[in-house]
Amino acid sequence: MTTPRPAPPHRLATTVTTLVVPLLLVLVTVLVALSWTPRLPDPLAVHWDAAMRPDGYGSLKDAVAIPLLFAPLFAVGMWALAFWAGRDTATRRIAAGSATGLTVLMSVVVLGSLSVQLDLADAADVPGIGHVIAWAFAGGIVAGVLAALVVPRDAPMPSRAPVDPAAPRTPLANSERAAWSRTVTSPAGAWVGGAAVLVNVVLALALRTPALLIVAAALGLLLATMLVLRVSVDARGLVARSPLGWPTAHVPLDEVVAARAIRVDPFGEFGGWGYRIGHGGRAGFVLRKGEGIEVERTGGRVLVVTVDDAATGAALLNTLADRARSAATAG
Repeated sequence: MTTPRPAPPHRLATTVTTLVVPLLLVLVTVLVALSWTPRLPDPLAVHWDAAMRPDGYGSLKDAVAIPLLFAPLFAVGMWALAFWAGRDTATRRIAAGSATGLTVLMSVVVLGSLSVQLDLADAADVPGIGHVIAWAFAGGIVAGVLAALVVPRDAPMPSRAPVDPAAPRTPLANSERAAWSRTVTSPAGAWVGGAAVLVNVVLALALRTPALLIVAAALGLLLATMLVLRVSVDARGLVARSPLGWPTAHVPLDEVVAARAIRVDPFGEFGGWGYRIGHGGRAGFVLRKGEGIEVERTGGRVLVVTVDDAATGAALLNTLADRARSAATAG
């Protein structure tokens, strides 16, 4: 008989951070846009070319409809993910950060593109909005990080129940100590991400919009945190950490239910590379296709980390978790 997985914790906080806050931001954006109606030209500039100059015109509804409809729909999707599958802090933080960050980005784009048209007789005279786009990305990133930081952490969930007897083990003498570590990178992700950074730099130079360099710098920082990972198994449990120290995943020994080596398909199971949320709410550092460690932990949570020599790491983690249980029982 399969034991049912517990419901995700902190559902009220999830609803506030992932759904209520984004919806309030959209409402405020709509109200501000409506209050500006008497000062806006008719028709408005509602579409922009590659040089961030207006090349399409329409009504206020045309200017706000698409971004301010997409943001709530995205927030609802992120809320559903966190509400029904957010058993670990990382899942809930990703959902809250993504929903709030995207909403702020969309709101800044809408209000910024309208603000540069205030009191103009003809929308064709509007200056470019390259700086608006740059500030929108910067604001979205900052807001997403802040939203993620206020998400409640998981409470410790230690267990004295035995580690799954069917899980692999590493034979160790009672007095023998052992540790294991590997570094894993994502070459494909680095190529794709590097190309995105290069495109932003070229656009910033070609369009003479230095503000776009903020976007390139933000993307570069994101790549540094997501595409290289040090994975260790030792007395601390399993620790997966990026070179900058964030994001970090940590499974203490007293929360290990079972660890196994598996084969991971990034797109089929997680929708891409990086720190991802997969089927059933599994959290994962998924940097490439191939072998990885899957750790089932207390609270119905599952962490997946792609790494070489996963079988050795998983077996040692189970053995060290056994020792921790024995020490706790003896104590």
